[in-house]
Amino acid sequence: ADITSTAGYECLIQHMNEGRKNCKEYEDFLKERASIEEKYGKELVNLTKKKPCGQTEINTLKRSLDVFKQQIDNIGQCHIQLAQTLRDEARKMEEFRERQKQERKKIEAVMDAFHKQKLNQYKKTMESKRNYEQRCREKDEAEQAVSRCKNMVNAKQQEKVFAKLAHSKVTAEAADKSYQQNINLLDKIREDWQKEHVSSCEFFENQGWERVNFFRNAVWTHVNQLSQQCVTIDVMCEEVRKAFEGCNIEKDIEYFAESHKTGNVPPAPVPYENYYNNQKRSPANAWNHGTPDIRRGQLPTPVTDDPAYATVGDFNVYQ
Repeated sequence: ADITSTAGYECLIQHMNEGRKNCKEYEDFLKERASIEEKYGKELVNLTKKKPCGQTEINTLKRSLDVFKQQIDNIGQCHIQLAQTLRDEARKMEEFRERQKQERKKIEAVMDAFHKQKLNQYKKTMESKRNYEQRCREKDEAEQAVSRCKNMVNAKQQEKVFAKLAHSKVTAEAADKSYQQNINLLDKIREDWQKEHVSSCEFFENQGWERVNFFRNAVWTHVNQLSQQCVTIDVMCEEVRKAFEGCNIEKDIEYFAESHKTGNVPPAPVPYENYYNNQKRSPANAWNHGTPDIRRGQLPTPVTDDPAYATVGDFNVYQ
């Protein structure tokens, strides 16, 4: 009801500012999450480079461990890429927030000008009203003075009273005219302000709709990125599982034996040789009476339910 009140408009502005603040908070959240992802990714990459992990293993187990370390490195790189993706999303939120802010500043500038004009005109109108009422009271007082001085003998005093009455009527009429003009002008300003106020409310409503929609989609995109990250990491972990499926214990043991073998018979005893004896004893006649050929038997087959072998979830090294 109060023509000078801006409570409704200020409520809208506060709501828009709170929305902008919420966007900034989510933007900061993404930036912080990006820093965490980047730090974690770099730590994983450094881990694979600095820390040995079965570096002296051989054959299929060595190849499996190489795949394991490579995939851990890939996972680290994946987290670093996710950090950059999150920073890009934060930048999009910042650009959206700043765009809405700049668009809203234009509307706020127009509305602030209207509020100032409306308030100034209202003050001017109320001042003209007070002036008008004061002039009307002066005219009434002048009329009463004329009524009281009708029986006065002094013509000069009567003339003075009548002149004051005439003057008060002129000033009252002028004040009345000025008051009416200010009322009409204030009403026109009020109508213009009301149109602009409705237009501003519609603009703020559209911005609110756009902000909620953008915010919702931003978070939706964020969790999709995290889901994709999990899928990608699972693919890399599957590569490690496949590599270890190819790890063959028997082949590794045989590979070690073949690559390090020194012969198929044990070494013969060292014979005693008498310095003064020119005839050396034959080691074969003296010591070797047919040493048997020692061969390894069949390697033991690992028991699938042996608790020493790892089973995680549905994944078992023997499946």
